[in-house]
Amino acid sequence: MTEATSEKQASPYSAGIKLLVSMGSIGFIAGILIVYTFQTTMPYIKANEAAFLEQAIFSILPGTAYRKTFTVNEDGSLKAIKPDAPVAYKLFAGYDKNHHLTGVAVQARGQGFQDVVSIIYGYDPQKKAVIGMQVLQSTETPGLGDKINSDEKFHKNFAFLDVRLNDKGTALLHPIELIKGPRQHKYQISAITGATISSTAVTKMMEKSAEKNIPLIEKNLELLKEDKQ
Repeated sequence: MTEATSEKQASPYSAGIKLLVSMGSIGFIAGILIVYTFQTTMPYIKANEAAFLEQAIFSILPGTAYRKTFTVNEDGSLKAIKPDAPVAYKLFAGYDKNHHLTGVAVQARGQGFQDVVSIIYGYDPQKKAVIGMQVLQSTETPGLGDKINSDEKFHKNFAFLDVRLNDKGTALLHPIELIKGPRQHKYQISAITGATISSTAVTKMMEKSAEKNIPLIEKNLELLKEDKQ
């Protein structure tokens, strides 16, 4: 076998090695670029999310001049923390220019039709009611499920949603209920026509969150009522 013949026989193998090396190099570079892009853009994403959250808090708690962030201790008491504190559970208390409580904003998450839906709602301790709701994150079907973002009639449900507690202060007096058609009671939510699944998702997450958080807020109401700092 001549040297030329040997090179011709080896050439397919060499070409394959070169192709693998090239693909590996491209993949390695692409991976570095993805990580770099992620690390570079993440601070901007976080800043935008924080700004949107801030806007939502002021929107659902009318009359708010500033807000404070709280988390819960093991004994069920609340304590003030920095807004960017790395804790999973947070409540946001709003105060007017005279340092009086305007309400408490609560975040809730649940499974929608396509993906997780994230909302924030405002609770007014004087009215014992939810007084506003805004969607923070949703990828529901355009023209149908995404109406939870924009449907004015749906959002009117949350202008005053009765979340009074029972005599023991341990649970809602009336469970939040989703209905079709106009609501008959203030603890009901009127579903969006053609978007029942998304309406159900919001109702369920609101019900679950209110059952957990309204008793906690009422228990710590004296702490929250007036910001003396």
